[in-house]
Amino acid sequence: MNKKNKEVVEILYKTHPDAKCELNHENPLQLLVATILSAQATDKKVNEVTAELFKTYETIEDFLTLTMEELEQYIKVIGLYKSKGKNLMNLFPLLVERHGGEVPDTMEELIALPGVGRKTANVVLSNAYGVPAIAVDTHVFRVSNRIGMVKEDTVEKTEAALMRRIDKNLWIDTHHLLIFHGRRICLARSPQCGQCPLNHLCAYYKKNKKTLTPK
Repeated sequence: MNKKNKEVVEILYKTHPDAKCELNHENPLQLLVATILSAQATDKKVNEVTAELFKTYETIEDFLTLTMEELEQYIKVIGLYKSKGKNLMNLFPLLVERHGGEVPDTMEELIALPGVGRKTANVVLSNAYGVPAIAVDTHVFRVSNRIGMVKEDTVEKTEAALMRRIDKNLWIDTHHLLIFHGRRICLARSPQCGQCPLNHLCAYYKKNKKTLTPK
């Protein structure tokens, strides 16, 4: 882990001491459902939906009683709800058939499930099972590349590069820290560079300093 990335992570710890998974859940299954629903949706909106959904549906046995129509009534306010609903309805019986009703704890088994890609799998592995992983969502991708922790042009390459350049015992925390920084300071369209504690380390800020700093 190089000096710059070590310093970035140390500063992020101080800046966002409350960084954690913001998807509300009480078990691995609920986390898996919430993470699938969170694609191209905010955690806040997903939590509003799952607050009602999880009142009735908590275990795999509960979810198996759901019909598509009932599920859509809960999730229709979320983007791509039809495709997400279809994936979930296919997911529940597969969990029983392949995994005895449990959410698997390996990348290979998770990404074989409907609607589950590497990001979703990494969120479940790290937050439900404590498996070291870096889930690269839009915030992690943007912030890590802006700062210059990595210099990659795809999510997949960014994940691999971060895994090489960040100590393994820090992967989970770094994922949460980058997300919090991306939501609170390093915004997509109007990054708050002037108040960012990382601007002295940031490649984006150094390149654009003249246009970002008020005259």
